[in-house]
Amino acid sequence: MKALVLSGGSGTRLRPFSYSMPKQLIPIANKPVLEHVLTAIRDIGVTDIGIVVGNQLRAISAALGDGSALGVRSTYIQQTEPLGLAHCVAIARDFLGDDDFVMYLGDNMLPEGVAAVAAEFRAKRPAAQVVVHKVPDPQAFGVAEVAADGSVLRLVEKPARPRTDLALIGVYFFTPAIHEAVSAIEPSARGELEITDAIQWLVARGETVRASEYSGYWKDTGRVEDVLDCNREVLRTLTRSVAADVDEVSEITGPVVVEPGARVVRSRIEGPAIIGAGTLVEDSHVGPHTSVGSHCVLRDTRLDDSIVLDGASLSRVRGLYGSVIGRSAAIATVPPPEAAPEAAPEAAPEAAPGAATGVTTGPRMASSRHRLVVGDHTRIEVAA
Repeated sequence: MKALVLSGGSGTRLRPFSYSMPKQLIPIANKPVLEHVLTAIRDIGVTDIGIVVGNQLRAISAALGDGSALGVRSTYIQQTEPLGLAHCVAIARDFLGDDDFVMYLGDNMLPEGVAAVAAEFRAKRPAAQVVVHKVPDPQAFGVAEVAADGSVLRLVEKPARPRTDLALIGVYFFTPAIHEAVSAIEPSARGELEITDAIQWLVARGETVRASEYSGYWKDTGRVEDVLDCNREVLRTLTRSVAADVDEVSEITGPVVVEPGARVVRSRIEGPAIIGAGTLVEDSHVGPHTSVGSHCVLRDTRLDDSIVLDGASLSRVRGLYGSVIGRSAAIATVPPPEAAPEAAPEAAPEAAPGAATGVTTGPRMASSRHRLVVGDHTRIEVAA
């Protein structure tokens, strides 16, 4: 069996991060989403993986390489236009050959894995097997109507009036029968070859198509809120490991990972949390459900329930929660500018909300809680 991982989406809902990095490389517990995906595929015994990419081939291949570090072999397949999931199958035909394969959306997180589904597919080998999950908003998904024995009766893409709440969540198992189906379908109203239409074509032809309901944690990491939620979920599984320089006055409680080369000085870290390699945490408090990347600097800072990407620095920033700080971003609380002379005709204008540089005005960060979503290489100064 082979695998096909789809990683070509533009990630508009994850801006500003997706302006400078593929959404599939957003870190969850300090590992890119794609790394979690490839690990899940390896764990079902599949190591030959094709990765479909759009215009971010260089960034994704730089992050994952040939896959050997994860125990897999990666082949990159470029999709020049986003023409649908079934189109990804078509352009990967040479890579897939006549092998069975699992297709996995590259921004999906299923921490509990799909080993049981893979075993069922291998044992029964239907033409296709889809993974479904009950959702509150099935209109936004491909929806499956499933018989009591698990066979699929009908599939509809984004129905206006769904007959069930069983949504296709982006993991599919196929035999080579899918290739004929992909060749037979026409583009949908939005101009894409829909994998839902291809699977429905198999159903209409009388081929066996089965559904497996996944009841564990699942998240499409397409929004900042989803990324943070998924980070909380994965951090819950941490095993304490402190392989770094922690001074005698610092306190580390709960499941905390401090990676080699990091330093913790006069600080408190409450798990679950992870501190990346080469990072300095000084005179700071890192609260639960926080991931801090590698080579970051946190000085006189307090944050919790947040993600700090590689190379970022935070100085005298207190009360951050639910925040995502981009790569090499710099956030600092600075002394306020000197007051204007009394004779000045008017006060200087306040900085624009969300400004990337300059001094922002408003409530003091030290005395309240703040939520920031800051892109890569951004500089923010907050008046004390």
